[in-house]
Amino acid sequence: MSRAGWSRSRGARRGARALVTLALVAALGAASSCAAPQQLRLILSGLDSLRTEVDTMKTRDSLAYAMLGETRRELAEQREILLSTRASTGTTTTQVADQMGRLEGKLNEVMGRFTQLSQRTPPPAATPTQGDPNQLYDQANQDLTQGRYALALQGFRDFVRRYPTGELADNAQYGVGECFFAQSRFDSAAVEYGRVESGWPQGDRVPAALYKLGLSRERLGLPDAAKKTFEDLVKRFPNSGEAQLARERLGGTRGR
Repeated sequence: MSRAGWSRSRGARRGARALVTLALVAALGAASSCAAPQQLRLILSGLDSLRTEVDTMKTRDSLAYAMLGETRRELAEQREILLSTRASTGTTTTQVADQMGRLEGKLNEVMGRFTQLSQRTPPPAATPTQGDPNQLYDQANQDLTQGRYALALQGFRDFVRRYPTGELADNAQYGVGECFFAQSRFDSAAVEYGRVESGWPQGDRVPAALYKLGLSRERLGLPDAAKKTFEDLVKRFPNSGEAQLARERLGGTRGR
């Protein structure tokens, strides 16, 4: 969802709440006539608008989905309350006022949940333009560091596809491997780390890619393959920081 769309969504939610609140005031003013159907229809319309906003909101993680599900259930309960009120012919003024007060409290709670949801799932940044590779890479890297692995994976792959000869292409390919490694998908991570060396053999990311390739093979239960990878790293890039880490994995006896 774009920033403009998210702002419109917030405005719609505020509008829905204002409509419901006005309907509640009107209903209380008409309580002497036992909750006139017209006022109740206004309230129902407001709840329906609010429920529509819930259904159309775009969420980006499982917490948001769970919160939306709970909100929908609460809205359904509120609708039942209103329907039962309209169906009851013996409702007194006091009962209507109490019932409307409880309903307004429920709506306030729902709107509080929307506020929490907005804070937890901020709108995604605008898609970088095709002519700005640095912005595309930086956005993907930010998504990776903040745990938005699906978005990071898409961004890094998009970068490699658009700018295969760019200065940051090997870094982006390494980022693809990092997305899988962070999710413990070590088989896919090993494949992507291997592509750093095959695609950019002179790139400065090769030592790091070899080290993470060795770690991935360790996690996959392939100690011999991991050992060979670490030994290759130490032999080819003896002065790199990754080579020192590889020596430690090998027991501190290789390449000294």
